[in-house]
Amino acid sequence: MNSEFTIAVHSLVYLAYLPDHMATSECIARNVSTNPARIRKVMSCLKKNGFIATKEGIGGGYILNLDPMEMNLGEIYRALSCGSIKPSWLTGDPEGTCPVSSKIQPVMDQVFEQAEDVLETFLNSITIASLLHRVKHHADELHIDRLL
Repeated sequence: MNSEFTIAVHSLVYLAYLPDHMATSECIARNVSTNPARIRKVMSCLKKNGFIATKEGIGGGYILNLDPMEMNLGEIYRALSCGSIKPSWLTGDPEGTCPVSSKIQPVMDQVFEQAEDVLETFLNSITIASLLHRVKHHADELHIDRLL
């Protein structure tokens, strides 16, 4: 999992909280607690994958392009983080004579692929709308009148 995934999910939940309103990268960045350039990078990927729409110029910004009930975290994960469970460093020596060293990487590849499948199945069950509901519920428990 990478931070872009978390930024994307946070940004989409924030946009779902503001239905029919545009939010600038600066506004989203303040809410996410990161810089606007990083938000623009993540939002570019979300736009490319159809999650959001943009409008440039005065009054512009980002807005949801899909119903939050139809956006699940699995789709977002596949757009931004797919394959991030597998480490980039590889162990073993595929050319070596040791049976462990020469065969461990394909075995570990299978483990990471299976883990990825389990994670995606779990993430598919969580929608942006359900996360917004959870956020509102926690705000109610803390007696917060305004989320943002």
